Amino acid sequence: MGFIHRHWLVLAATLCLAVLPGHGDARTITDALGREHSLADQISNVICSGPGCLRLLVYLQAQDAVVGVDDIEGKRRQFDARPYALAQPQLQVLPVFGEFRGFDHPEQILALSPQPQVIFKVHSPGQGMDPLELQEKTGIPVVVLDYGDLGGKRPRLYASLRLLGDVLGKRDRAEAVVDFFETRIAALERRTADLPEAARSGVYVGGVASRGAQGLQSTEPNYPPFAFVHARNLAAGGAAGAVVVVAKEQIVAWNPDVLFLDLATLQLGEAGGGLYELKTDPAYQSLSAVAKGHVYSVLPYNWYSTNYGSLLANAAFIGKTLYPDRFADVDPVVEADTIYTFLVGRPVFGEMNARFGNLAFAPVICQ
Repeated sequence: MGFIHRHWLVLAATLCLAVLPGHGDARTITDALGREHSLADQISNVICSGPGCLRLLVYLQAQDAVVGVDDIEGKRRQFDARPYALAQPQLQVLPVFGEFRGFDHPEQILALSPQPQVIFKVHSPGQGMDPLELQEKTGIPVVVLDYGDLGGKRPRLYASLRLLGDVLGKRDRAEAVVDFFETRIAALERRTADLPEAARSGVYVGGVASRGAQGLQSTEPNYPPFAFVHARNLAAGGAAGAVVVVAKEQIVAWNPDVLFLDLATLQLGEAGGGLYELKTDPAYQSLSAVAKGHVYSVLPYNWYSTNYGSLLANAAFIGKTLYPDRFADVDPVVEADTIYTFLVGRPVFGEMNARFGNLAFAPVICQ
């Protein structure tokens, strides 16, 4: 059945493209807001607005259609955990049409040459320019996508991939990406599905980014890699939200068997963040995972929205760490680069890991 019920995927049809007959070189599509747009049959020039939007386009191997980017694509810092940006460096030199997180500049969009025929936009209420306003000011169709996730909102992600595929003539590739996610997740789940509850390690992941770097208390109650390998997420069932901050005392009370550190926390510097806290805070030093050397690092995944490939890569490493006999044939680094090659066009684990001190997929020294 998988991580979510298969029949939920039928919901994806509510967001898929509807091609109406008898329109010659035009067709009507319906976006994630239920808005209809009349588009030309051939779409060759587009832009992507909002967190994660360009990533989905790269997954569909449609990056050559992009004629402009938001300003985050031109910024290169020591830390960067966006595999699509590392694999497709040509994107960083394209003309800029606005600020990241969807704060678009209509006048810059209208100055692009060639002009985009469609603006794809991942939009959250209250964040960035409203899609309706952007369309009114540019006269260009703004097709809204729902970014979804790899949990309960997986059908929304798949619907957006299929919508992109239909608009851009990449239907086969969209189906291949959907199948890739489903096949990989199902394979992970099968390895540990029969583990009795008593054999499932109690785990915690800290340092998860949320609109910037965070310390060890930042976690995700619904962290997909834990679910994929049937690990017992100690933060599950508590505070609601994609990323939450839990009390230090609660982490100590949970006393996880194994603790994972999201390397996004390194952005806080040598005198801050989860790694510094693990090394210096007496409360964390008292954890059995620290005393036994059961602390491990994982790739940052929440970086300009969710990097889905990194979640799959982390799941392989976490499975190998918790249940080595069940993952004896898995090399997490090889698995990561296999995932990145398929999704973004190039193996980038080594390059990304180097930006984080080559600490990924390794024990964390806390003493």
